Amino acid sequence: MADHSIPHFHNDPGVHSIKVRVKKFMCTGARPPFDHPHIFIDMGSDSETICSYCSTRYVYDAALAGICAPPECELRTAA
Repeated sequence: MADHSIPHFHNDPGVHSIKVRVKKFMCTGARPPFDHPHIFIDMGSDSETICSYCSTRYVYDAALAGICAPPECELRTAA
């Protein structure tokens, strides 16, 4: 999991959609310094949503082994 209390995801790879194992998260668009304002997304009862800034489609998948797919879309802070 990311080093945040709420997972943060980015779309540097430019994929059409990102599968996520959580329904509450932050979208950053890209990795800093090219990120958009970090927005909180709550899917609620929906199974997918689209970021209003970068148009990345997020799809909920409770069966994912990791926090997201592709896994490189999880934003981690440098250790």
